[in-house]
Amino acid sequence: MKQSIYARVAQLAKANINALLGSSEDPQKMLDQMVRDYSENIREAEAAVAQTIGNLRMAEDDHARAVNDANTWGNKAIAASRKADEFRAAGNSVDADKFDALAKVALQRQMTAESTAKAREPALATQNQVVDKLKSGLDQMKGKLHELTAKRNELVNRSRVAAAQSQVNDALKSLDAGDPTSAIGRYEQNIRRQEATVRGQQELAASSLEAQFASLEDLGEQTEVEARLAALKSIDRKAIDY
Repeated sequence: MKQSIYARVAQLAKANINALLGSSEDPQKMLDQMVRDYSENIREAEAAVAQTIGNLRMAEDDHARAVNDANTWGNKAIAASRKADEFRAAGNSVDADKFDALAKVALQRQMTAESTAKAREPALATQNQVVDKLKSGLDQMKGKLHELTAKRNELVNRSRVAAAQSQVNDALKSLDAGDPTSAIGRYEQNIRRQEATVRGQQELAASSLEAQFASLEDLGEQTEVEARLAALKSIDRKAIDY
């Protein structure tokens, strides 16, 4: 029974692991199912072990009853033998023989009970060994369940962390695809271009104004030249007149 219980559990665990590795379903659901299946098999094993222990306790009770019967019949044989001795000492051989006969019957039943108890001892020893092994195996199964549950929790947490990291990475990718800073950069470039255009317009306006002032300066200079020439001619005329 021990081997069959543990064999079923081992086959179940192997089948579930293979299903987990080859399935496209949610790993957390598969791990939860493994824990539930393993827990259910442990409950089945506990029921089988409890039944085995119950059978052992019944066998122990039967053995104890046989030992107790042997002791009881032994005490009855002693009591009957003593009573026979008392009657024989009193010269009553008839009653003495009767109690001796009762003592023999009690001794025969004592021997039968002792034989029954002795015959049950090897089976009891074997059953005790089986129960000890079953208890040990059950403890190991519970330990494995604890490890499986801890591993399930670890894997679920790792899966959640990985999913969170994946979401962050996806968010970063979307930011890269539509990075607001790049739009701001383009907007700034447009403003710089507008500012440059304004500076160009200002420079153009300034150069046009300078040209106008330059023409005015040339005109003034020419006017002064004409005035000086007229003055010079006027002086020359006066000199000739004299």
